[in-house]
Amino acid sequence: MDQPKIERVLRLMTLMSGSVEYTVDELADKLDTSYRSIYRYIDTFKACGFAVEKVHGNVYRLAKMSPRYPDLDKLVYFSEEEAYLVNHLIDRLDPTNALKAGLQRKLAAIYSSTSIADYIDKRSNAANVESLSRAVREKKAVRLLRYESGHSGQIRDRHVEPFGFTTNFIDVWAFDLEDGRNKIFKISRMEEVQVLEEEAWTREAEHERLGMDVFRMAGHEEFRVRLRLSMKAKNLLTEEYPLAERDLAQDADGSWILETGICAVAGVGRFVSGLAGEIQILDGEPLRDYLRNYQDNFPKFFAL
Repeated sequence: MDQPKIERVLRLMTLMSGSVEYTVDELADKLDTSYRSIYRYIDTFKACGFAVEKVHGNVYRLAKMSPRYPDLDKLVYFSEEEAYLVNHLIDRLDPTNALKAGLQRKLAAIYSSTSIADYIDKRSNAANVESLSRAVREKKAVRLLRYESGHSGQIRDRHVEPFGFTTNFIDVWAFDLEDGRNKIFKISRMEEVQVLEEEAWTREAEHERLGMDVFRMAGHEEFRVRLRLSMKAKNLLTEEYPLAERDLAQDADGSWILETGICAVAGVGRFVSGLAGEIQILDGEPLRDYLRNYQDNFPKFFAL
């Protein structure tokens, strides 16, 4: 087996033994391979004596080893100085970088043995991910200190029950105890996460993950769009919104077609409005209405 395949297998083992449950398709996306290859690797694990359990659907995990053996993700050791440096390098990566979440999970796995939490910046995304992960595991409420809301434009604390993450750890799903609604919160907008040790979940029955479209807008799917993209638009789309690639297909004339479900029109609307002349709307009347309204109000927005 060549080195890239060995690295892919080791990364797969780490993902399948971590605290987050991934479908086979999500694992394939993360490792830049096909779902068929993931199934072949899983069969190889079984043949080599690893305990592979099917959680539900097409979600598989490596079963936990006996307590007398170290966890797989703790076999890689960092000194405190190394972990501190790596943490800050990871936080400087773009939030959409496909490797960022995996690196953060590896660091989170060694916090208890390196005391890295005593050294890192309190605003660190990795520290917040670790605190939120613990709250999810232990079913504790948290306070998101000085959360910057892009929707309301306010900076204030949020009292929530976190219960899951988006695939790439950019956001956390949580039940807002003030508003009584499930919401998605961007981890990069949290100054600090305070786990409320004495406060267990009280609204678990109401926890619900809403859908999320490729433009990272959450909610119930409202409509579908079909867009014809130039090469420039296609490249910008996949660089900024990597999950959109699964809904892309190349047309006979060489252009690219995006056909996908939309949960909220603002996400796709902002993207299309910034690439006028590079995108043609083939289907999606709510998007057309959004852009007409945007065009009518453009002079007011910029005081022209």
